[in-house]
Amino acid sequence: MAPNMMEMLALKGKIDAFAKRHPMFPRFLGDVKSTALQDGTVIDFMVTTPDGAQKKSNIKLSAEDVEFFMSLGRLGGK
Repeated sequence: MAPNMMEMLALKGKIDAFAKRHPMFPRFLGDVKSTALQDGTVIDFMVTTPDGAQKKSNIKLSAEDVEFFMSLGRLGGK
């Protein structure tokens, strides 16, 4: 089911608010997109909870993954 226009506008507002709260993150993503988003790149994820617990994982990008992320960027107008 495709999202309706009101949901898309609400999501856009939330994305904009997130970017205002965390201005370095969109810049980081833009840098990654322009310099590191390529087949074979490994993306590491680490989340630390307030109590210090950590969760870690990673993915190695395929050409299909790169195209997926580029498509997301085009949807976002970036």
